[in-house]
Amino acid sequence: MDATFHEDLSYFEASMPPSLQGERRNEEKEEKIQVCANPTGRNPEATGHIPETTGRTDPSERSPYSSDDENRFCEKTTGRNPEATGRPDSSDENRFCEKMTGRNPEATGRADSNTTGRRIEATGRTDSSDEIAFCPNATGRTEPSDRSPSTSELEDLDSDEGTGKLSFLFGEDPGGDNSNGCCDQQQNTTPSSQPSDQSSRDEETLEVIPEAPNTIPYTLPPRTTRGKPKPQYCPDLTAKSKYPINNHVSTHRLSKSYASFVNQLSTVCVPNKWQDAITDSRWVEAMAIEMEALEKNSTWEMVQLPQGKKPVGCRWIYTIKYKADGSIDRYKARLVAKGYTQTYGIDHQETFAPVAKINTIRVLMSLAANLDWPLLQYDVKNAFLHGELQEEVYMEPPPGTSMALGPNTVCKLRKSLYGLKQSPRAWFGKFTDSMKRFGYTQSHSDHTLFLKRRGDKLTALIIYVDDMVVTGNDNEEMKNLQKLLASKFEMKELGELQYFLGIEVARSTHGIFLSQRKYVLDLLTETGMLDCKPADTPIEQNHKLGMYPNQVPTDKERYQRLVGRLIYLSHTRPDIAYAVSMVSQFMHQPSEAHMNAVTRIMRYLKAAPAKGLIFSKHTHMDPEGYTDADWAGSITDRRSTSGYFTFVGGNLVTWRSKKQKVVARSSAEAEFRGMAQGVCELLWLRRLLKDLGVKPLKATNLYCDNKSAIEIAHNPVQHDRTKHVEVDRHFIKEKLERGIIKFPFVNSENQLADILTKAVSSKVFHDSLDKLGMRDIFAPT
Repeated sequence: MDATFHEDLSYFEASMPPSLQGERRNEEKEEKIQVCANPTGRNPEATGHIPETTGRTDPSERSPYSSDDENRFCEKTTGRNPEATGRPDSSDENRFCEKMTGRNPEATGRADSNTTGRRIEATGRTDSSDEIAFCPNATGRTEPSDRSPSTSELEDLDSDEGTGKLSFLFGEDPGGDNSNGCCDQQQNTTPSSQPSDQSSRDEETLEVIPEAPNTIPYTLPPRTTRGKPKPQYCPDLTAKSKYPINNHVSTHRLSKSYASFVNQLSTVCVPNKWQDAITDSRWVEAMAIEMEALEKNSTWEMVQLPQGKKPVGCRWIYTIKYKADGSIDRYKARLVAKGYTQTYGIDHQETFAPVAKINTIRVLMSLAANLDWPLLQYDVKNAFLHGELQEEVYMEPPPGTSMALGPNTVCKLRKSLYGLKQSPRAWFGKFTDSMKRFGYTQSHSDHTLFLKRRGDKLTALIIYVDDMVVTGNDNEEMKNLQKLLASKFEMKELGELQYFLGIEVARSTHGIFLSQRKYVLDLLTETGMLDCKPADTPIEQNHKLGMYPNQVPTDKERYQRLVGRLIYLSHTRPDIAYAVSMVSQFMHQPSEAHMNAVTRIMRYLKAAPAKGLIFSKHTHMDPEGYTDADWAGSITDRRSTSGYFTFVGGNLVTWRSKKQKVVARSSAEAEFRGMAQGVCELLWLRRLLKDLGVKPLKATNLYCDNKSAIEIAHNPVQHDRTKHVEVDRHFIKEKLERGIIKFPFVNSENQLADILTKAVSSKVFHDSLDKLGMRDIFAPT
């Protein structure tokens, strides 16, 4: 202990100025200060409580605290062992201070700074060697940094001045010391300027004096991510993926023009906020074009908001329009009103407007593939601006223009705008009137389908909001229709159908292929599952999904958002119809098991993100269907699940997987209810085909694998097991007697609808998909 102590003293004396080395030796003989030996973290002499052991002046006398005790206490309190380091090196203290406060005194150029960046002058001298810098230790106390205080310094600290200063080590300095530790701006306080009694000192300890005007506040160190949220998904481009997406997607089977088109879909970034769009001149130009069109159409007038009226908000929506060859046609910016803030009876009345059924679009594609009809796509520019508003609606100015217009200035809408609840109804009403004037009739099977016949020739147009698909065998009428629409509305011809409602359309001599490849890849990227391990099936076989009293809840909002996106994806993916139907049953109270089922669907999509439907040319145009049902498959309420597939011209056009509304008492009853749903779908298809000029000449086959259900349909006798399904029985019996529907028997091995009612093995699942006509033209092999 003595040798180490004298060795440390010789080190400190060598580092001191010569004028102070003699004074340091005298102070050493008077008193020996034990650093870190006081568990309270306070200076004994400053508080007036000095143990007798610390007042010895003979260096040979030992303290009741051994050196081992001191070292253990110092190591526990400050994280350093004096004997382990050999000497209290300033670099060790700097590292410790940096660990506790986040700042390095030497790195900042302030070697004698406390935790708040202030110096504490204990003796009133301006010499830097007499300054005492404190750094908090592990217990929140203070610790000398460079050297031990002298006896004269302890006497000064024992005064009222020292007590007042120490009480503000971790708060505001009552003397208004410089916050950056600069000694040029220190203020010395004499002992007489402080109160003499202990109560005055306590009151002063609680007092907080504001900093001087010339102090420099401490600023946080620079950091590029300060104030930015942590990214939910940040892929490491340098890391090697275990399951790369390139193993599942390839374009080597595509033509050069179509490969260029799909690559353009994946490479262009579309902004979500106008703050991001204004940084790109192309989007700025698109917004300027939109504003010019709105002003040209006299969509609104600027007025002061009347008393008692509440305006609706608005925002910008961005999209990209493509040419027939896959290249970018234009950047489209659309101003959309926030119609969800509207109130019924105040700023809107009726809002219903029909939109095209995806089933109808698939039927048209099957006819086009079998009859070699062209598929053309038209787009109406600013379609909703053509609708007339009957209500008084006020809207906030577009983002970025409200400051220039002044406060309380709003837009009084004269015509409908995208986002308003009544806009689709106003636009569709005007478009319907125009089509009827052109000589087209509205189909009763789908009110968005408009037809015109000239002899044995037919022209069909179907509209989804402002996107139109035109097909038929009358080329002259299709050209005439384009001219008529252009005279009434501002039209844009997009050529052959390639991208419609997020569905990619590829046509070749083999047929028409539909997929949502980009939609799947975007979904996998947003959820951070682009590198996940693929799965063979979308749902586990013999699963036990249901509602349990002790289930662990999960993020409800995220679950609903993912399931909603999967529902839209099922428009071209019948392979996930049953799995999506199962997870959709728990939207109100999802659990971790349900979220794991959604994750399983995502993993299956990773295995084949570009899988879709192919419409090939066949020798007939007859509709047919497959129906099936399980029995008491739901664990929660023991209801059955029924499903059906329907075909037109040998191509799959509609499908459904849905849990029945009532509990079936037998498997035959469950199958019978499923047959009734399949019959309804086939009757709709027959009416639609009749409108399109393709009238079925024979009864439509609905295949079923349950003989009991088929016998019940043909048997007019009322059985006990069918009396509670009497309505369905009479409905099916009527169609059978009229020769509209037939129920051939099919073996369970050839029952295609089996994958819509239960989870099957991987082999059965993929065999059924091949029979349904599902392909993957983007598969690497």
